[in-house]
Amino acid sequence: MRTLRYLVLVVSTLLPVAAQDSSPRKLITSVEGKDLFVAYCASCDGMAGRGDGPVSSALQTKIPDLATLAARRGGKFPGADLEKMIMSETASQAAHGTREMPVWGPVFRRVEDDKDLGLVRVRRLVEYVQTLSKTKR
Repeated sequence: MRTLRYLVLVVSTLLPVAAQDSSPRKLITSVEGKDLFVAYCASCDGMAGRGDGPVSSALQTKIPDLATLAARRGGKFPGADLEKMIMSETASQAAHGTREMPVWGPVFRRVEDDKDLGLVRVRRLVEYVQTLSKTKR
């Protein structure tokens, strides 16, 4: 009986933690920015980055319009900040680090075939997001 109670305690403690992280963890083979965006971002951000993806209405946090990202930053695209956000290296992760909006850095950093393509993926994704912005680069 004691073992059963211990097992129930362990499962009830770990189950919420396991349920928290339900984001996809498989890497796509492409390292092209548009392909990465479609696979990992478009469900929330929408294909044009307007925050209108099919999942967006189910989220509690309003998704920012990536097409106006540079305009909201004084006309300068915040590539380095976006890269840090995706890689989970910035303190400001409220909009992109919750269960609703996962950071992809840990997934992108996986080593495949003895090559670490994580930073390549992030940089190409950021470059693609910059093409969605309506300001000069």
